[in-house]
Amino acid sequence: MTDDGSGIVEDSSIPSEAKLPTPFGEFKIRVFHEEITGFDHVALTLGEMDGPDPVLIRVHSECLTGDAFSSLRCDCGPQLQAALKSIAERGWGCLLYLRQEGRGIGLHAKIQAYRLQDQGADTLDANLMLGLPGDSRDYNIAVSMLESLNIDRVSLLTNNPNKISQLREYGIDVVERVPLVVGVGDSNRFYLETKIDRMGHSIEKDELE
Repeated sequence: MTDDGSGIVEDSSIPSEAKLPTPFGEFKIRVFHEEITGFDHVALTLGEMDGPDPVLIRVHSECLTGDAFSSLRCDCGPQLQAALKSIAERGWGCLLYLRQEGRGIGLHAKIQAYRLQDQGADTLDANLMLGLPGDSRDYNIAVSMLESLNIDRVSLLTNNPNKISQLREYGIDVVERVPLVVGVGDSNRFYLETKIDRMGHSIEKDELE
């Protein structure tokens, strides 16, 4: 095992990289092991990353309930699928899948927060009532992954201004923001309204109708 100084540990004997056929095309999957947290993060790439144009990317935080179980409480699953589709339609790009469940609070606390939401709390207050940050995610690991993939100029699929500012702060040139408003429904409209009103996400209210 070797650490390149970024906090990413890689086993040089057998690279953690392989082909990954998906409904959207054949991606390449590469796993990055983060020494500090012990988490394995994933990069899915399609095509070559060395062209003159900014790379279309999605930095997606793990959401077991939305991504795997198709929960309607959030928009995470539809965002994941839409991002892969957008990358495939462009013909090249990258999706980073970060093990930052529940905006960084972990699955156990996230389900506790869901219970508080069932009792009327919004998605931000539920975290705060547990004594946890509203959003504790740090994207330094994403930047280390992008640097390993030789990506430094990006078009970012996101509605989250904090994600843009963090990537820029860590040295990634975010050339443009590409909106990603999908999966809106009755079960997550209040959740999305909270993102707009209290967390500053760039979503127009009429997009929730």
